[in-house]
Amino acid sequence: MAKITLDNLAHSYLKHPKDEGDFALKELNHDWIDGEAYALLGASGCGKSTLLNIISGLLHPSQGRILFDDKDVTQAPTAERNIAQVFQFPVVYDTMTVQDNLAFPLRNRGMDEAYVAQRVQEIARVIGMEDQLRRKARGLTADAKQKISLGRGMVRKDVNALLFDEPLTVIDPHMKWELRTQLKQLHQDFGHTMIYVTHDQTEALTFADKVVVMYDGRVVQIGTPQELFERPAHTFVGYFIGSPGMNLFDAEISGQTARVGAAEVDLGAVYETGAGRVQIGVRPEFVHLSAGGEGIPATMNRVEDVGRHKIARIDAAGSRIAAILSEEQRVPAGADRITFDPQGINVYENDWRVVPTARVGEAA
Repeated sequence: MAKITLDNLAHSYLKHPKDEGDFALKELNHDWIDGEAYALLGASGCGKSTLLNIISGLLHPSQGRILFDDKDVTQAPTAERNIAQVFQFPVVYDTMTVQDNLAFPLRNRGMDEAYVAQRVQEIARVIGMEDQLRRKARGLTADAKQKISLGRGMVRKDVNALLFDEPLTVIDPHMKWELRTQLKQLHQDFGHTMIYVTHDQTEALTFADKVVVMYDGRVVQIGTPQELFERPAHTFVGYFIGSPGMNLFDAEISGQTARVGAAEVDLGAVYETGAGRVQIGVRPEFVHLSAGGEGIPATMNRVEDVGRHKIARIDAAGSRIAAILSEEQRVPAGADRITFDPQGINVYENDWRVVPTARVGEAA
């Protein structure tokens, strides 16, 4: 297990990058704590796999360093980094049995056969393949082969880190949930440093202690699922985390008040903003509907019942937004206004969250 440090790290696939736009991975400086489980989350092309391959040694960065426990491994080949990596599509030895595939990393390091047999049985139980240990990998389904890849990555207890690059793409939905749960349990039992690349927020939020949200080659926020939900550091985080994502409104800020169109909104805190584009972000859970009275004028489009709750689709202040209602709630007759819970409002300038200078009833 290892603390992983990204020191002034950046990468471009061009030989002679001229500006920041030529970099697939913009400059990163982060310490990832030994023994924690991280998820790299973001849309396709945001730099997740590039970063993972630099950590594993499959890709050499254009600039900066990678350190494991403060030891510089930037020039070290993959074999010397003592990591295990599981890829999006299964990588198995077709001519070997399931048992021999799982045992290969241990035998390759000269482990005692009694220990190898014990460990293989443990991992086979985790991935649900105890009854297939003597089968050849050739002819198994894609999801069975990927389970072997996952098992081979988990079989060693002494690795610095376990890296997963969208490993559940070929796994059926029911098995995805089981394997995510099992990976989480393994992390709790053995404390490996784990980094899990995904574009699926459900996978990220259920697997990780900390989620690393990437956008356009940058890490825009590292936080717990609760932090990402309640205080998105960037508008992309608010949009990408949650279903539906955060609503955004152009606004003018004056102290504790935001003006959205002709309406005033109580922010519940005092903010100072500059000359950039200012917006307020409100998650659908904190949007309330009413008929008449104060609030932002709104037009109801439709209500979707998704089982656990209802989603109202609304036009307001030049934006198409969403409000979440409980299954028991009814949309008020003639609803034409929306209001917000002040504690659910975030302020953004040029897409980055503005920290309040003072919050009503508590220190900033």
